[in-house]
Amino acid sequence: MKKIAFGTQRISEHNPQHLQALKEAIKSGISMIDTSPSYMDGGAQRTIALAFREFEDDVKDNIEIISKFDLGLNPSEVLESSLKDLELDYIDCFMVENPEQILYKSLEKGMSKDDRLDEMNKVMFEAFLECETLIQSKKIKSYGVSSEAFSVDHNHDRFLPYEDLIALSQSAAQELKNPTHGLSTIELPINMLEHEGLKCAKWAKEKALKVVASRPLNALMDEQVYRLADYDESHEYYHHLNELLEVCDNELLKPLFNLFEELDTSKHKFGWVGDYETFLYTQAIPHIQKALKEIDEKNAQTMLNFIDLFLIEYKKMVEYECSKKTKTTLLDLFKECDMSMQECAITYLLNMDDIDHIAIGMRKASYVHEIMMLEQ
Repeated sequence: MKKIAFGTQRISEHNPQHLQALKEAIKSGISMIDTSPSYMDGGAQRTIALAFREFEDDVKDNIEIISKFDLGLNPSEVLESSLKDLELDYIDCFMVENPEQILYKSLEKGMSKDDRLDEMNKVMFEAFLECETLIQSKKIKSYGVSSEAFSVDHNHDRFLPYEDLIALSQSAAQELKNPTHGLSTIELPINMLEHEGLKCAKWAKEKALKVVASRPLNALMDEQVYRLADYDESHEYYHHLNELLEVCDNELLKPLFNLFEELDTSKHKFGWVGDYETFLYTQAIPHIQKALKEIDEKNAQTMLNFIDLFLIEYKKMVEYECSKKTKTTLLDLFKECDMSMQECAITYLLNMDDIDHIAIGMRKASYVHEIMMLEQ
């Protein structure tokens, strides 16, 4: 069974590349797809449905589908919506997603540690009861928990104790007179920089639970995110930059000229591409929209075409600059690996016995081929 799982967090049914990547992954023999109704507002699940239409039942039956729900929502309603989007009769594993949010709210209220954990266990038990009921109705085969707080140091206030999960699931099953509990899987961040989750993974394997490693390439260290992947420099960037600056070199579009000049000088300053995307949507795009209101609709559309081309190449440059910085900062981490950073990071997890699956976002067919080759 292949360890690589197809992660769908940023997969959209409106993007043909995403659909093709998923089809290629299925053809390559993946045995798990990790999704959630919150991913692209259900678009990720609808993409899975579109891809599955092209495969026979014997292929689809060999792929485990994980979907998720947030505490505070009605699991049955979430599940029905997910099944509709996925065009399925059941889900293999239905996971409680980010339960640590309950813990964080308790912290904000100033509750004691014991009271926080009591509250957490109470809410988790109720969720497990719902899941055990869904198993009875054959809407799900099993359930699990997906939490970043499993990968936090045990002494940290934000650590979510996982040792109670088995007892909670057994109690829920007993209350409903189910012969065995349905807890099957945990999902948590594990990567080359974040090792704390390996303790949880070891515990899970001892309890016969399946372990899914998330964020294999987005690693957190000292409150900084590092993308463990190499990116090539854009060869079209300066062409589009100069073209855009030339078009904006007038009094009316001076605010845009200044923005793009500033972006050019700042492309190496982002910690990782996520920082750039936050800046893009919260600051750059509103600034661009405001500036374009000063010109007529036809010219504004022409400008948008120039800007779109530039931003595509600009993101490539940010990725390239960030990957250079990451490689320098983490030089010792990769010095004994002669592959790309992403290949090193994935191979590291593939060699871990306590990890059953690695959920990786693969939005292009070329990414699928590159990553799946590592398992051959």
